Amino acid sequence: MTTRTRILTGITTTGTPHLGNYAGAIRPAILASQDANADSFYFLADYHALIKCDDPQRIQRSRMEIAATWLAGGLDVNRVTFYRQSDIPEIPELTWLLTCVAAKGLLNRAHAYKASVDKNVEAGEDPDAGISMGLYSYPVLMAADILMFNAHKVPVGRDQIQHVEMARDIGQRFNHLFGNGKEFFTMPEALIEESVATLPGLDGRKMSKSYDNTIPLFTSAKDMKDAISRIVTDSRAPGEAKDPDNSHLFTLYQAFATKAQEEEFRGELLQGLGWGEAKNRLFQLLDGQLGEARERYHQLMSRPSDMEDLLLVGAKKARAVAAPFLAELREAVGLRSFVNQAAAPVSAKKKAAKTARFVSFREDDGSFRFRLLAADGEQLLLSRNFADGKAAGAVTKQLQSGQALDVRTEGLRFSVWLDGAAVADSAEFADPASLDAAVEALRIALAPLED
Repeated sequence: MTTRTRILTGITTTGTPHLGNYAGAIRPAILASQDANADSFYFLADYHALIKCDDPQRIQRSRMEIAATWLAGGLDVNRVTFYRQSDIPEIPELTWLLTCVAAKGLLNRAHAYKASVDKNVEAGEDPDAGISMGLYSYPVLMAADILMFNAHKVPVGRDQIQHVEMARDIGQRFNHLFGNGKEFFTMPEALIEESVATLPGLDGRKMSKSYDNTIPLFTSAKDMKDAISRIVTDSRAPGEAKDPDNSHLFTLYQAFATKAQEEEFRGELLQGLGWGEAKNRLFQLLDGQLGEARERYHQLMSRPSDMEDLLLVGAKKARAVAAPFLAELREAVGLRSFVNQAAAPVSAKKKAAKTARFVSFREDDGSFRFRLLAADGEQLLLSRNFADGKAAGAVTKQLQSGQALDVRTEGLRFSVWLDGAAVADSAEFADPASLDAAVEALRIALAPLED
């Protein structure tokens, strides 16, 4: 029997969906959910919204708008599990279990946290000014979202790849400490859809609410037509040939047109179609495709109790997976009933807790690398790039073989060499004493791996 691939996608509930959200995330996800081999989980990330927004009305409105958009766009709730994050109490409990094994050093390297610190430093403020624990531990909540349902694939943009890698690191750490040979968590993979459209906004930049250059998705036909009329074009008059490949308007048209419609529109622009008529053609195309969905959207928004019922059904489906799994995890960490409990293998647990571990991952260019993490999760080594996973695995086996380490220092950092080639490097240290301590820590960390 073939195991279905579990796919998980969440949207943070802080804004109103626009045409760029629809083409870039919502439409492809709805199409993916129709795959008979996919087991799809879609959720409203409303706990995440609290990190970014302190306006309760905006969050509540956005939750409704995003739920209505997914449903109006054709998401079949009978085929997928569609739920609100905040309806699954097992998720914050898992977040705490994972927080207790997540290394602070790992969270220190999170892009969002580092960007906020850098911004404060540039402004001459305290590095942590205005940074909440929600922002700092955001990657742990995201890891809980993913690991709670043991997702195989997580569709994300390139700026979110790190969060999936951190979920892997945290999941591996939990498996290592509490699994006793059992892998509680599946290791998720980031799914990058290179073909997914990134639509230009009215001014040619990426369509984004932060640029105020969006085209409304479902507000009204009039709002959409008004926005399209504001798309920036060049000064070529009707009758003059237009360049489709350098036209934001044509890029938008292309994202929704059939191949035949696209070629016809291209030909008309080259023959001098006026920009006013071209904008009208774009509106007609979008209105034809989205008109029925817009009507469904407004019906849903006028009957929030219908959406509430659907989401509660989805929450029940999600909790049917989450509750028994969390019970297993509670048992694993020692949060057990006093009745009929078996004695825990304490000595084995202590030994496992002291072991360093290797974590492998794949770079965007397809190469493979690994990290050596100490028992507390701190990074001791970062490997060079390898052409394939087999080559990277062979190096990790050599490092565990017990042979004498060839460590070479250069300045305030060191490299590990095998067979005359450098295979991994340390970070840069503040002083020679820290460097020497790190080399010794590396030797100690590898010692138990030789057994």
